[in-house]
Amino acid sequence: MGFLDNSGDIILDAVLTDTGRYRMSRGDGSFKIRKFALGDDEINYELYDKNHPSGSAYYDLEIMQTPVLEAFTNNTATMNSKLITIARTNLLYLPILKLNGAGGAHREYSTGGFMVAVDSNTEKSTTATAAGFGNLDGVIRGYSLDGNFIRVDQGLDTTEMAPAWTLGSDLNEVQYLVEMDNRLGRIVTPSMVSNGGGKNATKSFIDDDNIASYFLTLGDTRFVMDNTVKTDKVFDSEQVIAGPRGTLLTFSIGASIELNQSDFLFDQLGTTWAIGATGNPTGQVVKYIDTIVKVTGVTTGYRLDIPIRYVKTPT
Repeated sequence: MGFLDNSGDIILDAVLTDTGRYRMSRGDGSFKIRKFALGDDEINYELYDKNHPSGSAYYDLEIMQTPVLEAFTNNTATMNSKLITIARTNLLYLPILKLNGAGGAHREYSTGGFMVAVDSNTEKSTTATAAGFGNLDGVIRGYSLDGNFIRVDQGLDTTEMAPAWTLGSDLNEVQYLVEMDNRLGRIVTPSMVSNGGGKNATKSFIDDDNIASYFLTLGDTRFVMDNTVKTDKVFDSEQVIAGPRGTLLTFSIGASIELNQSDFLFDQLGTTWAIGATGNPTGQVVKYIDTIVKVTGVTTGYRLDIPIRYVKTPT
C-alpha cells in the first residue's frame, strides 16, 4: 500500500470488492459492475483556505494536492467515509447513528463499549458481585444469549428541530450493514424480541479476512424498527437523539464456539486483564480480545464503530 501523487493529472485507481472478484472468477457471465462507491477518507476539509492571498482559485489547492491512498481490497481499513448524493439543497443537518446507553438493558460499560462473556463460567463468576459477571452493566451474555444487548439510534441529533418532525426517505435508514470478525462471534436477536432472543441473524457473506456481513432490514422487526417516540419532548429515559428520530437497531452478540471451548484465539490474538486493573469488574485475571463491530447505515453511509471486548475467566 502506498500513496498516489495527486498534484498533477487526475488518477482513477479502482479495485473490485471480494464479492466482485468472486463473481469474476466464476467465468459464467454473471460478473457485471452495477455499483461502486467513492470515499474521502484522506481529505481534511479544514485545509480549505478562503483567505488564500492568491484568490479563490487557490482556496482548495492544498486539498487538491493531498496524496491519496492507492486502492486496496481490505474492506476493514478502506472506504470508511463514503460519499453520498442527496438531491435536496435545503438540509442544515444530516442524520447520525448514536449508541444508546440511556437506560434499560442496553447500557454501555465504562470503557465506552461492551464486553461479551464467552462461556457459562464467565457469566456466572461472582468474584466481583453476588449478581454475577453476566449481570454487570454493558456485559453481554455471549453463551446463554439473554440479558444485555446493543441499541443504536438514528436521527438528527439537534435541539433546533423537534423530535416530532419526520425524516425524509432520503435520510431515514431502513437497512443496516453490520460487520464483525466471524472467528469471534455472531449477531443474534436481542432477548426482548417477541419470538425469543438468541436466534442467529443470516450472514450475507464472509470475506477472505473472516469478516462476516449482515444486512438487517426494517421489515425484520427482530433487529430494526421505527423509533415511535417522536413527541415534542427532547429526551425521555430511553432516547439519545435530540431531534427528529428515524429507526433504531437492536442486536446481541453470541460468542463463537472457538472462544467458548478453547483459549487458542485468546492466546493468539488477545492478552490478560490483571487483578486491580482499571475497569476490571471481576477482580481477577481474565483473558480478553478487543475488536470492533462496524454498523453502517445503507441509506446515508454513516458508520459507527462499537468497541467489543470478548472476555473469559479462568476455569
